[in-house]
Amino acid sequence: MSDDVPSPALVLDKQLPDTGDGPGGAPLAAGAAGRRSGSLTELASRYGLVGAFLLTLIVFSVARPSTFPTGRNAESILTSAAPPLILALGLTVVLVMQDFDLSIGAMIGLGSGAATDFMVTNGVSWFFAVLGVLAIAIAAGLVNGYMVAFLGGSSFIITLAMGTVLTGVEFAMTSQNTIYSGFSTSFQDIASKDFLGLSHQIWIAAIVAVIIWLLLDRSEIGRYMYAIGGNTEAARLSGVRVRVLRMTGFVIVAVSAAIVGLLLTSQSGSYAPNIGTSYLLPAFAAVFLGAAVFRPGEFNVAGTIVGVIFLGVIQTGLTMLDLATYMINLVQGGILVTAVLVSRLGQRRAG
Repeated sequence: MSDDVPSPALVLDKQLPDTGDGPGGAPLAAGAAGRRSGSLTELASRYGLVGAFLLTLIVFSVARPSTFPTGRNAESILTSAAPPLILALGLTVVLVMQDFDLSIGAMIGLGSGAATDFMVTNGVSWFFAVLGVLAIAIAAGLVNGYMVAFLGGSSFIITLAMGTVLTGVEFAMTSQNTIYSGFSTSFQDIASKDFLGLSHQIWIAAIVAVIIWLLLDRSEIGRYMYAIGGNTEAARLSGVRVRVLRMTGFVIVAVSAAIVGLLLTSQSGSYAPNIGTSYLLPAFAAVFLGAAVFRPGEFNVAGTIVGVIFLGVIQTGLTMLDLATYMINLVQGGILVTAVLVSRLGQRRAG
Protein backbone atom coordinates (compact mmCIF):
# COMPACT_ATOMS: atom_id res chain seq x y z
CA MET A 1 0.00 0.00 0.00
CA SER A 2 1.30 3.51 -0.90
CA ASP A 3 2.47 5.79 1.90
CA ASP A 4 0.08 8.53 0.57
CA VAL A 5 -3.02 6.40 1.25
CA PRO A 6 -4.07 6.17 4.90
CA SER A 7 -4.77 2.72 6.24
CA PRO A 8 -8.41 1.67 6.94
CA ALA A 9 -7.61 1.37 10.63
CA LEU A 10 -6.36 4.97 10.74
CA VAL A 11 -9.42 6.28 8.89
CA LEU A 12 -11.73 4.34 11.24
CA ASP A 13 -9.88 5.67 14.26
CA LYS A 14 -10.32 9.27 13.06
CA GLN A 15 -14.02 8.88 12.25
CA LEU A 16 -15.14 7.26 15.49
CA PRO A 17 -15.15 9.15 18.78
CA ASP A 18 -12.68 8.17 21.45
CA THR A 19 -14.63 7.07 24.52
CA GLY A 20 -11.76 5.44 26.32
CA ASP A 21 -13.00 1.98 25.35
CA GLY A 22 -11.49 1.93 21.88
CA PRO A 23 -13.04 2.86 18.51
CA GLY A 24 -16.77 3.35 18.94
CA GLY A 25 -16.74 2.47 22.68
CA ALA A 26 -20.04 0.59 22.70
CA PRO A 27 -19.00 -2.46 20.66
CA LEU A 28 -16.04 -3.12 22.95
CA ALA A 29 -18.17 -2.57 26.03
CA ALA A 30 -20.75 -5.01 24.73
CA GLY A 31 -18.01 -7.47 23.88
CA ALA A 32 -16.50 -7.15 27.35
CA ALA A 33 -19.93 -7.66 28.92
CA GLY A 34 -20.44 -10.71 26.76
CA ARG A 35 -17.08 -12.11 27.79
CA ARG A 36 -17.86 -11.50 31.44
CA SER A 37 -21.24 -13.19 31.03
CA GLY A 38 -19.62 -16.09 29.23
CA SER A 39 -16.99 -16.41 31.94
CA LEU A 40 -19.64 -16.48 34.66
CA THR A 41 -21.61 -19.10 32.74
CA GLU A 42 -18.51 -21.22 32.26
CA LEU A 43 -17.60 -20.84 35.92
CA ALA A 44 -21.10 -21.90 36.98
CA SER A 45 -21.07 -24.90 34.62
CA ARG A 46 -17.65 -26.04 35.85
CA TYR A 47 -18.10 -25.52 39.57
CA GLY A 48 -21.85 -25.29 40.11
CA LEU A 49 -22.01 -28.83 41.49
CA VAL A 50 -19.14 -28.11 43.87
CA GLY A 51 -21.07 -25.08 45.11
CA ALA A 52 -24.20 -27.19 45.54
CA PHE A 53 -22.11 -29.77 47.39
CA LEU A 54 -20.77 -27.18 49.82
CA LEU A 55 -24.25 -25.74 50.31
CA THR A 56 -25.59 -29.22 51.07
CA LEU A 57 -22.86 -29.72 53.68
CA ILE A 58 -23.82 -26.43 55.33
CA VAL A 59 -27.55 -27.23 55.34
CA PHE A 60 -27.09 -30.68 56.91
CA SER A 61 -24.55 -29.31 59.39
CA VAL A 62 -27.03 -26.67 60.53
CA ALA A 63 -29.90 -29.17 60.65
CA ARG A 64 -27.91 -31.76 62.64
CA PRO A 65 -25.03 -29.86 64.25
CA SER A 66 -24.23 -32.53 66.83
CA THR A 67 -23.99 -35.50 64.47
CA PHE A 68 -23.38 -34.46 60.85
CA PRO A 69 -20.28 -32.18 60.92
CA THR A 70 -18.09 -34.64 62.81
CA GLY A 71 -14.95 -36.58 61.92
CA ARG A 72 -16.65 -39.84 62.73
CA ASN A 73 -19.49 -39.08 60.32
CA ALA A 74 -17.07 -37.98 57.60
CA GLU A 75 -15.17 -41.25 57.90
CA SER A 76 -18.44 -43.16 57.83
CA ILE A 77 -19.51 -41.37 54.65
CA LEU A 78 -16.17 -42.05 52.95
CA THR A 79 -16.22 -45.71 53.99
CA SER A 80 -19.76 -46.15 52.68
CA ALA A 81 -18.84 -44.31 49.49
CA ALA A 82 -15.80 -46.49 48.77
CA PRO A 83 -17.58 -49.39 46.99
CA PRO A 84 -19.83 -47.08 44.90
CA LEU A 85 -16.77 -45.02 43.99
CA ILE A 86 -14.85 -48.06 42.74
CA LEU A 87 -17.85 -49.05 40.63
CA ALA A 88 -18.40 -45.53 39.29
CA LEU A 89 -14.73 -45.15 38.38
CA GLY A 90 -14.85 -48.31 36.30
CA LEU A 91 -18.07 -47.14 34.69
CA THR A 92 -16.42 -43.82 33.83
CA VAL A 93 -13.96 -45.62 31.56
CA VAL A 94 -16.78 -47.19 29.56
CA LEU A 95 -18.86 -44.01 29.37
CA VAL A 96 -15.84 -42.03 28.17
CA MET A 97 -16.06 -44.12 24.99
CA GLN A 98 -19.85 -43.59 24.82
CA ASP A 99 -20.66 -47.19 25.77
CA PHE A 100 -22.98 -48.42 28.52
CA ASP A 101 -22.68 -51.35 30.90
CA LEU A 102 -25.91 -52.35 32.59
CA SER A 103 -24.49 -55.67 33.81
CA ILE A 104 -22.41 -54.13 36.62
CA GLY A 105 -25.05 -54.77 39.30
CA ALA A 106 -25.20 -58.43 38.31
CA MET A 107 -21.40 -58.59 38.25
CA ILE A 108 -21.31 -57.37 41.85
CA GLY A 109 -23.72 -60.16 42.78
CA LEU A 110 -21.71 -62.76 40.88
CA GLY A 111 -18.48 -61.58 42.48
CA SER A 112 -20.01 -61.95 45.92
CA GLY A 113 -21.68 -65.27 45.08
CA ALA A 114 -18.57 -66.77 43.46
CA ALA A 115 -16.41 -65.76 46.43
CA THR A 116 -18.93 -67.39 48.75
CA ASP A 117 -19.04 -70.56 46.70
CA PHE A 118 -15.26 -70.81 46.51
CA MET A 119 -14.56 -70.14 50.20
CA VAL A 120 -17.59 -71.45 52.08
CA THR A 121 -18.79 -74.32 49.90
CA ASN A 122 -15.50 -75.55 48.45
CA GLY A 123 -12.99 -74.48 51.09
CA VAL A 124 -10.73 -72.51 48.76
CA SER A 125 -8.37 -70.07 50.49
CA TRP A 126 -9.44 -66.44 50.35
CA PHE A 127 -6.47 -65.42 48.19
CA PHE A 128 -7.21 -67.92 45.42
CA ALA A 129 -10.93 -67.21 45.78
CA VAL A 130 -10.26 -63.53 45.07
CA LEU A 131 -8.14 -64.46 42.05
CA GLY A 132 -10.95 -66.72 40.82
CA VAL A 133 -13.52 -63.93 41.15
CA LEU A 134 -11.29 -61.50 39.25
CA ALA A 135 -10.78 -64.12 36.52
CA ILE A 136 -14.55 -64.50 36.17
CA ALA A 137 -14.90 -60.72 35.92
CA ILE A 138 -12.25 -60.51 33.21
CA ALA A 139 -14.02 -63.25 31.25
CA ALA A 140 -17.39 -61.48 31.58
CA GLY A 141 -15.83 -58.19 30.47
CA LEU A 142 -14.23 -59.85 27.47
CA VAL A 143 -17.55 -61.37 26.43
CA ASN A 144 -19.34 -58.04 26.76
CA GLY A 145 -16.58 -56.19 24.93
CA TYR A 146 -16.34 -58.73 22.13
CA MET A 147 -20.07 -58.72 21.42
CA VAL A 148 -20.22 -54.91 21.49
CA ALA A 149 -16.93 -53.87 19.92
CA PHE A 150 -16.24 -56.73 17.49
CA LEU A 151 -19.73 -57.99 16.66
CA GLY A 152 -21.37 -54.56 16.63
CA GLY A 153 -24.03 -55.20 19.24
CA SER A 154 -25.66 -52.38 21.15
CA SER A 155 -23.90 -51.95 24.49
CA PHE A 156 -27.23 -51.12 26.10
CA ILE A 157 -28.94 -54.32 24.95
CA ILE A 158 -25.93 -56.64 25.19
CA THR A 159 -25.03 -55.69 28.76
CA LEU A 160 -28.66 -55.76 29.85
CA ALA A 161 -28.92 -59.33 28.58
CA MET A 162 -25.52 -60.21 29.99
CA GLY A 163 -26.68 -59.02 33.39
CA THR A 164 -29.42 -61.65 33.31
CA VAL A 165 -26.87 -64.31 32.38
CA LEU A 166 -24.53 -63.30 35.21
CA THR A 167 -27.39 -63.38 37.70
CA GLY A 168 -28.25 -66.88 36.49
CA VAL A 169 -24.66 -68.01 37.04
CA GLU A 170 -24.70 -66.47 40.52
CA PHE A 171 -27.90 -68.30 41.46
CA ALA A 172 -26.53 -71.55 40.05
CA MET A 173 -23.43 -71.27 42.23
CA THR A 174 -25.23 -70.31 45.44
CA SER A 175 -28.71 -71.84 44.97
CA GLN A 176 -29.98 -68.41 46.11
CA ASN A 177 -29.17 -69.28 49.70
CA THR A 178 -28.35 -66.49 52.14
CA ILE A 179 -25.12 -67.36 53.96
CA TYR A 180 -24.04 -65.75 57.22
CA SER A 181 -20.91 -67.67 58.19
CA GLY A 182 -17.95 -69.64 56.91
CA PHE A 183 -15.72 -66.76 55.77
CA SER A 184 -12.18 -66.63 57.10
CA THR A 185 -11.08 -63.84 59.41
CA SER A 186 -8.34 -62.87 56.96
CA PHE A 187 -10.90 -62.31 54.22
CA GLN A 188 -13.15 -60.23 56.48
CA ASP A 189 -10.16 -58.13 57.55
CA ILE A 190 -9.82 -56.84 53.98
CA ALA A 191 -12.77 -54.50 54.49
CA SER A 192 -13.10 -54.27 58.26
CA LYS A 193 -9.57 -53.32 59.29
CA ASP A 194 -8.15 -49.77 59.41
CA PHE A 195 -4.88 -48.27 58.24
CA LEU A 196 -3.72 -44.89 59.59
CA GLY A 197 -7.16 -44.39 61.05
CA LEU A 198 -9.02 -44.99 57.79
CA SER A 199 -10.83 -48.10 56.62
CA HIS A 200 -9.07 -50.36 54.14
CA GLN A 201 -12.01 -49.71 51.81
CA ILE A 202 -11.12 -46.03 51.60
CA TRP A 203 -7.52 -46.86 50.73
CA ILE A 204 -8.57 -49.41 48.11
CA ALA A 205 -10.93 -46.87 46.53
CA ALA A 206 -8.15 -44.27 46.56
CA ILE A 207 -5.76 -46.66 44.80
CA VAL A 208 -8.38 -47.47 42.15
CA ALA A 209 -9.05 -43.74 41.68
CA VAL A 210 -5.36 -43.00 41.11
CA ILE A 211 -5.04 -45.88 38.63
CA ILE A 212 -8.10 -44.81 36.62
CA TRP A 213 -6.97 -41.15 36.71
CA LEU A 214 -3.53 -42.08 35.42
CA LEU A 215 -5.14 -44.21 32.71
CA LEU A 216 -7.60 -41.61 31.45
CA ASP A 217 -5.78 -38.33 32.08
CA ARG A 218 -2.08 -39.17 31.95
CA SER A 219 -1.67 -41.90 29.37
CA GLU A 220 -1.83 -42.26 25.63
CA ILE A 221 -4.47 -44.96 26.03
CA GLY A 222 -6.68 -42.49 27.88
CA ARG A 223 -6.35 -39.92 25.11
CA TYR A 224 -7.34 -42.59 22.62
CA MET A 225 -10.36 -43.51 24.75
CA TYR A 226 -11.52 -39.90 24.81
CA ALA A 227 -10.95 -39.74 21.06
CA ILE A 228 -13.17 -42.80 20.60
CA GLY A 229 -15.90 -41.13 22.62
CA GLY A 230 -15.58 -37.94 20.59
CA ASN A 231 -15.68 -39.55 17.16
CA THR A 232 -15.27 -43.31 16.82
CA GLU A 233 -14.80 -43.33 13.05
CA ALA A 234 -12.23 -40.53 13.10
CA ALA A 235 -10.32 -42.35 15.84
CA ARG A 236 -10.34 -45.55 13.78
CA LEU A 237 -9.10 -43.76 10.68
CA SER A 238 -6.32 -42.23 12.78
CA GLY A 239 -5.02 -45.69 13.61
CA VAL A 240 -6.54 -46.08 17.07
CA ARG A 241 -7.37 -49.70 17.93
CA VAL A 242 -10.96 -48.82 18.67
CA ARG A 243 -12.36 -52.32 19.17
CA VAL A 244 -9.56 -53.44 21.48
CA LEU A 245 -9.85 -50.33 23.66
CA ARG A 246 -13.63 -50.58 23.88
CA MET A 247 -13.31 -54.21 24.96
CA THR A 248 -10.67 -53.17 27.50
CA GLY A 249 -13.16 -50.70 28.96
CA PHE A 250 -15.69 -53.46 29.57
CA VAL A 251 -13.03 -55.57 31.27
CA ILE A 252 -12.10 -52.67 33.57
CA VAL A 253 -15.68 -52.00 34.65
CA ALA A 254 -16.34 -55.72 35.20
CA VAL A 255 -13.25 -56.02 37.41
CA SER A 256 -14.34 -52.91 39.32
CA ALA A 257 -17.76 -54.45 39.94
CA ALA A 258 -16.17 -57.72 41.10
CA ILE A 259 -13.98 -55.81 43.57
CA VAL A 260 -17.11 -54.17 44.95
CA GLY A 261 -18.74 -57.59 45.37
CA LEU A 262 -15.69 -58.84 47.24
CA LEU A 263 -15.61 -55.80 49.53
CA LEU A 264 -19.30 -56.05 50.36
CA THR A 265 -18.96 -59.73 51.24
CA SER A 266 -15.79 -59.08 53.26
CA GLN A 267 -17.42 -56.24 55.17
CA SER A 268 -20.56 -58.12 56.15
CA GLY A 269 -19.06 -61.61 56.39
CA SER A 270 -22.16 -62.86 54.61
CA TYR A 271 -23.81 -63.32 51.22
CA ALA A 272 -27.29 -62.43 50.01
CA PRO A 273 -28.69 -62.84 46.47
CA ASN A 274 -28.95 -59.76 44.25
CA ILE A 275 -26.63 -57.76 46.46
CA GLY A 276 -25.53 -55.53 43.59
CA THR A 277 -28.92 -54.41 42.27
CA SER A 278 -29.08 -51.27 44.40
CA TYR A 279 -25.68 -50.05 43.15
CA LEU A 280 -26.57 -49.68 39.47
CA LEU A 281 -28.55 -46.42 39.53
CA PRO A 282 -26.27 -44.56 42.00
CA ALA A 283 -23.23 -45.44 39.88
CA PHE A 284 -24.72 -43.91 36.76
CA ALA A 285 -26.02 -40.94 38.77
CA ALA A 286 -22.55 -40.26 40.16
CA VAL A 287 -20.79 -40.47 36.79
CA PHE A 288 -23.33 -38.23 35.06
CA LEU A 289 -23.11 -35.79 37.95
CA GLY A 290 -19.35 -35.83 37.48
CA ALA A 291 -19.80 -34.96 33.81
CA ALA A 292 -21.47 -31.72 34.92
CA VAL A 293 -18.46 -30.48 36.90
CA PHE A 294 -14.87 -29.42 36.12
CA ARG A 295 -15.14 -30.42 32.44
CA PRO A 296 -18.85 -29.95 31.60
CA GLY A 297 -20.22 -32.50 29.18
CA GLU A 298 -17.18 -34.76 29.58
CA PHE A 299 -16.89 -37.76 31.88
CA ASN A 300 -13.88 -37.36 34.14
CA VAL A 301 -12.39 -39.01 37.22
CA ALA A 302 -12.38 -35.92 39.48
CA GLY A 303 -16.01 -35.24 38.67
CA THR A 304 -16.97 -38.85 39.37
CA ILE A 305 -15.33 -38.65 42.79
CA VAL A 306 -17.29 -35.50 43.62
CA GLY A 307 -20.49 -37.10 42.33
CA VAL A 308 -20.12 -40.22 44.48
CA ILE A 309 -19.31 -38.30 47.66
CA PHE A 310 -22.12 -35.82 46.95
CA LEU A 311 -24.65 -38.65 46.70
CA GLY A 312 -23.22 -40.23 49.85
CA VAL A 313 -23.59 -36.95 51.74
CA ILE A 314 -27.15 -36.55 50.54
CA GLN A 315 -28.12 -40.08 51.54
CA THR A 316 -26.50 -39.75 54.96
CA GLY A 317 -28.00 -36.32 55.56
CA LEU A 318 -31.49 -37.33 54.54
CA THR A 319 -31.25 -40.44 56.72
CA MET A 320 -30.21 -38.27 59.68
CA LEU A 321 -33.27 -36.13 59.03
CA ASP A 322 -35.35 -39.29 59.50
CA LEU A 323 -36.82 -39.18 56.01
CA ALA A 324 -38.44 -42.29 54.60
CA THR A 325 -36.53 -44.49 52.18
CA TYR A 326 -38.87 -43.61 49.34
CA MET A 327 -38.00 -39.94 49.79
CA ILE A 328 -34.30 -40.71 49.54
CA ASN A 329 -34.94 -42.70 46.36
CA LEU A 330 -37.00 -39.85 44.90
CA VAL A 331 -34.24 -37.36 45.60
CA GLN A 332 -31.54 -39.59 44.10
CA GLY A 333 -33.67 -40.25 41.02
CA GLY A 334 -34.29 -36.55 40.59
CA ILE A 335 -30.58 -35.87 40.89
CA LEU A 336 -29.85 -38.41 38.15
CA VAL A 337 -32.36 -36.80 35.78
CA THR A 338 -30.92 -33.36 36.50
CA ALA A 339 -27.37 -34.62 36.05
CA VAL A 340 -28.13 -36.17 32.66
CA LEU A 341 -29.78 -32.96 31.44
CA VAL A 342 -26.95 -30.76 32.70
CA SER A 343 -24.37 -33.09 31.17
CA ARG A 344 -26.10 -33.01 27.79
CA LEU A 345 -26.36 -29.23 27.91
CA GLY A 346 -22.67 -29.10 28.66
CA GLN A 347 -21.90 -31.31 25.66
CA ARG A 348 -23.97 -29.06 23.37
CA ARG A 349 -22.22 -25.96 24.70
CA ALA A 350 -18.83 -27.57 24.19
CA GLY A 351 -19.81 -28.51 20.66
